[in-house]
Amino acid sequence: MKDQDEFLKQMENLKVPDVNPSQHQDMVKMAIMNAGRSAALGLWLVIVPCYFLLCVFMYYHFHINANWFSAMFSVMVQLEKVPYIDYVGPLVLFILPIVCIVINLLSIIHVQVRPIDPDRRKVKELNISIRLKLWNIVLILISLAIVFAFINFAMTENISIKN
Repeated sequence: MKDQDEFLKQMENLKVPDVNPSQHQDMVKMAIMNAGRSAALGLWLVIVPCYFLLCVFMYYHFHINANWFSAMFSVMVQLEKVPYIDYVGPLVLFILPIVCIVINLLSIIHVQVRPIDPDRRKVKELNISIRLKLWNIVLILISLAIVFAFINFAMTENISIKN
């Protein structure tokens, strides 16, 4: 009984934090995604296009015809024969890296809105900060390189068809 009374007395003497709900709307500081999880997800979104580009580069530049290069090319040829699946190439080489860029940017960009002066409530300041997370930035750069390589290929293919 004595322990229970001491416990109740300690609970009554606890200091409760003061929460002001009006300040909650004025100040928003958050990362939309976790940087570690987005880096892991972004890695999986970049592996497939990187594998494809590596196979193409090794096949055409070094003229290497290994089994795993030819297997990738045979899968792509089989996919071209299937109707209504023409969107797989652009999906793999363009959409997946764009999704990787968006996910990783959301994980490293932090936004904060706060009032500058307590007397003037309508005047606010917007702070956008970027946390330097190495793996997220590396994945963003790799994804940008893949997207630019795909756009470069599409442009040169379009020019060569016209000529």
